[in-house]
Amino acid sequence: MSAVHVPLPALPAPLLSRGLIVAMAAGAGFSVASLYYSQPMLGVIGPALGAAPAATGLVPTLTQLGYALGIALLAPLGDRLDRRALILVKAVILAAALGLAAVAGSLPGLLLASLLVGLTATLAQDVVPAAAALARPDERGAVVGKVMTGLLLGILLSRVASGVVAELLGWRAMFGIAAGSVLLMAVALARALPRFTPTTTLGYPALLGSLLSLWRQQPALRRAVLAQGLLAIGFSAFWSTLALMLHSRFQLGSAAAGAFGIAGAAGALAAPLAGRWADRLGSPAVARIAITVALAGFALLLLDGALPPVAVLPLLAVSAVVFDFGFQSALVAHQTQVYGLVPEARSRLNALLFTGMFLGMAAGGALGSLALARWGWSGVAGLATLSALASLVVRRR
Repeated sequence: MSAVHVPLPALPAPLLSRGLIVAMAAGAGFSVASLYYSQPMLGVIGPALGAAPAATGLVPTLTQLGYALGIALLAPLGDRLDRRALILVKAVILAAALGLAAVAGSLPGLLLASLLVGLTATLAQDVVPAAAALARPDERGAVVGKVMTGLLLGILLSRVASGVVAELLGWRAMFGIAAGSVLLMAVALARALPRFTPTTTLGYPALLGSLLSLWRQQPALRRAVLAQGLLAIGFSAFWSTLALMLHSRFQLGSAAAGAFGIAGAAGALAAPLAGRWADRLGSPAVARIAITVALAGFALLLLDGALPPVAVLPLLAVSAVVFDFGFQSALVAHQTQVYGLVPEARSRLNALLFTGMFLGMAAGGALGSLALARWGWSGVAGLATLSALASLVVRRR
């Protein structure tokens, strides 16, 4: 793999303070939360901008697409540049993009802001490797686990917070508050983070070229990326259309849609559990089990038409808990497998895995909106179930 990595002498890792760990966990959480603020608010954003539900569904789609592009094009720079500088530059642009979303006067303006949010929210993928680089070998797992917990809590709390804030203050206020939180996070990280020595001398074209080399040479990587990407289609289809369905079918506001984000707690619990299971059973086996769990959660949604209306909301909550646990467990299992393939290229392996996942997220947002418009909620349920089934077929070994 000489074409993949040209290491420079590594400096001894400094000790991590509790404050720095908290700052990095918050940085990962607030940045990744930016990807999900819009989802519970789609039911109110569309009418405010005079946009149809199918068009409004492009907001999370562009956000996820931007994130996928950002991981593919920007995340590899963490091996080549000072990670501290990269994180701070992204944070400033992310805050500006959230501010642009807050003042957008039309759907095209909001879509542009959403794309920029996705591109720069990838600073979460710079913070986690930074934590691993700063930690001593004997504490690396614990430190990365704590930072990942912050990231998962950001996913969890973003939907809840945006639903409540949009209900009380409006959707523009939520984007404005998000911009302020990112700026505060940037100040904290600027004070706490040390500078990082680059770990490779590869130029930018060579860095990107090494991604293609890794993709060609690692069939296990390709299976993991495809399986997680397919699973992400169903995951994103559900969350991207939930607010629209609740608004039109039950006349529920954004706070109710955001409350379903509490199901993300299952994902926060899944991270350490899936990691331990992968050590005992092997990553491929845990990935298959996790995808099966997610498939069961999505299949529950197919019962919607056979249940009385009073049972539909509890069904949605149970389904969200089950498939979210499966989705996050599959991600941790795939990360564990991928990181062990070429240890000296972990940042780029991570970039490939998350690019595939968020391309699936973007596709799920677009396909979910089309399915909802054409076939209703049963179409979304069918799409999610079929995507999970396809993921399980890919992950058969």
